[in-house]
Amino acid sequence: MDVIVQKHCTPDRLSTSALLSVACQLSLSSTTITTTDERIPHLDPEKTKYIFQLLRAIYHARFIAGCYNVAVLMVILVIGVFHWRRTRKDRMRWRARVSRIQASRERQEIVSSTGESSSSGSSTIEGNTTPPDSTAKIVAGDVDPSAIDVERLPLLPNKTRQKHQTTSRIRKCLTAFRRRLASFLTYQPAPIPIINRTLPQNSTSLFITTFLLLNIFFLSYGLPLTLPFFFVFATKCGLMFVVNLPLLYLLSAKNQPLRRITGYSYEGLNIFHRRLGEWMCLLAVVHFTAMVLFQFYIAEDWLRQLTSPGGPKEYFSHPVILYGLGALVAYETLFFTSLGSFRQRWYEIFLASHVGLQIAGLVFVWFHFHTSRLYVGLSLVIFLVDRLVWRLGVKKTSMMVDLAVMEDGRTVMLSGDWDIPVEGSDIGGPSRRWSWVLGLFGIRRKSVLYGWKPADHVFLTVPVLGRSHALQAHPFTIASAAPQPLSESDETRHAWLSLLIRAQDGFTEELLRYAQAHSRVEVRLDGPYGSSHTLDMLRASDCVILVAGGSGIAVTFPLAWALLSDRAKTSRVTDVGEDYTQEEDKLNTRHMGMKKRRSKQCIHLIWLTHSRSHRSWIPQDRLDEMVEMGLDLVVPEPTEGAGRPDVAGLVEGWIRDSSSCALEESDGERPAVGVVCSGPDGLNRLVRNVCADVIGGGLGDAPNVDVKVAVEKFGW
Repeated sequence: MDVIVQKHCTPDRLSTSALLSVACQLSLSSTTITTTDERIPHLDPEKTKYIFQLLRAIYHARFIAGCYNVAVLMVILVIGVFHWRRTRKDRMRWRARVSRIQASRERQEIVSSTGESSSSGSSTIEGNTTPPDSTAKIVAGDVDPSAIDVERLPLLPNKTRQKHQTTSRIRKCLTAFRRRLASFLTYQPAPIPIINRTLPQNSTSLFITTFLLLNIFFLSYGLPLTLPFFFVFATKCGLMFVVNLPLLYLLSAKNQPLRRITGYSYEGLNIFHRRLGEWMCLLAVVHFTAMVLFQFYIAEDWLRQLTSPGGPKEYFSHPVILYGLGALVAYETLFFTSLGSFRQRWYEIFLASHVGLQIAGLVFVWFHFHTSRLYVGLSLVIFLVDRLVWRLGVKKTSMMVDLAVMEDGRTVMLSGDWDIPVEGSDIGGPSRRWSWVLGLFGIRRKSVLYGWKPADHVFLTVPVLGRSHALQAHPFTIASAAPQPLSESDETRHAWLSLLIRAQDGFTEELLRYAQAHSRVEVRLDGPYGSSHTLDMLRASDCVILVAGGSGIAVTFPLAWALLSDRAKTSRVTDVGEDYTQEEDKLNTRHMGMKKRRSKQCIHLIWLTHSRSHRSWIPQDRLDEMVEMGLDLVVPEPTEGAGRPDVAGLVEGWIRDSSSCALEESDGERPAVGVVCSGPDGLNRLVRNVCADVIGGGLGDAPNVDVKVAVEKFGW
């Protein structure tokens, strides 16, 4: 490493910021250091050697920290590959179901045209002849031994049979291990005592822990473990803070490639955003504390005199230190205002401060740490593109909507409807100003006016509530069914949008008071945002179980409607075995070489409400229509009078019955069960752990099914 120190000779000591300037410049920007403090020649060789060793260690730390983002990129790509394989499998399974339903329709036509003539000409071979591979099947447990003629079995086992038995045992052990591992990853622990903090499922906790260990590895790799080089540890903490900045801002963005690459929704990525922010705040505190400890307690007297002869006052008044203190205050304030307890009480303050503090923190880091400018600039670009270009220019629109106070008196239904415009048309209030700019880059507008997907959410702004609310955007899940794709017989599509808003404090309370006096209001909607992973999982499932607690119906209702609409389009033929005669079914099975099976997906929905008035959130005629379409709907008595129902037993029973919903051919693949829960934390944990017990075989005689579970909620 070439380090050139340009200096002017004469004074007998380093100036106030000598070592700090040299160290910071080398570790942050370049390998060429310039200082005009006229002090290095009079240091003895040992001290000069120490300074250059210190600088060399800082330069090495900068290189190691720079490799961190390469490792993060590799992790993201690996997750993306697994997500692509899972999504591809789910979509292939869904398409296979559609193809099988079409084939079932054709078989019905064949059976109807064949009639009794084909039936009378057929023959059925009956008997109890043992097939050649009966011994192997008995060993594998696939055949009931009582149904086998033991007189025809060989007396001595052969090597092939013993090998098959050994292979079968190994396969069973591996299968049991995989199921127990999947059960452990799905399980959600109880909340932390005393502070009562809700924990995520084990897979999320393990991933976050692994991510933190990756950070600790890059922080500690190549780190000198002696007190004279404690300054390197302090510097490296700052470097790790800086290299994490782009990922932090990327995770907070609503429009980002990570959502498509990993399949996680914005709510899911927001969990990692919060944990990463907490880790970075810890790094900032450690960086500051370590710098102070080194400067005033660990550094030798000669070094302390060289760097801050004026004492703490001169040290803390240096511009570099002041900028660092500004960044520390900005990001630590961000941390405290982002805590769940603070957000629940003062959500408006959280929203208002979040944007300003993020920008202020970037500005302070820019001037504090020269090498950080690449990472700060990238973070600022991510922030501005998400906020200004996409959110204001592409996904934001204004419209007049209806307001209605529901029967319980504490819920506001915000609804609007419109004809969906042709893709690329210039419609949408303030977004129109950006159309010509976005058109230069080939970007199409994709606001909520052009439709949305089930379980998507939007950010709502109501300017009429006051100047402060005009700058706030609050997230709400779209509680109405997503618009259906344009069919050949339709010239236009119509959209009905509904938001279910429970009054709490602040914005929602003021909106409730406004709705009590007004029936219409102009709003701004930013969105839609969400992920199609949940819908893809449910479409690929043989049995769907949807659990909604209270306003969680806003998530499960659109999903159920989408699945029922898909089934209505592709499954117009009735279930095999319901309208077939026994003879027709035998003929169909014999001619087509397939097993008798159902051709419809089982869809169950349970909706728990606290009060009977909450049932008005979804029109009864719409629920009745869904039941007629094939939905198995359960709405227990309100919990305020009847107590909590046995949700675990109901979900367990549906999973046990899922074998009757199997749609796969006789290829040995297990029936797939998709479970989605949206409600209070206690309900989400209960449903998730019931599924974990099924996956691990903890329910004893539970069927051998492939259970996948998803919880839809904002953060944890």
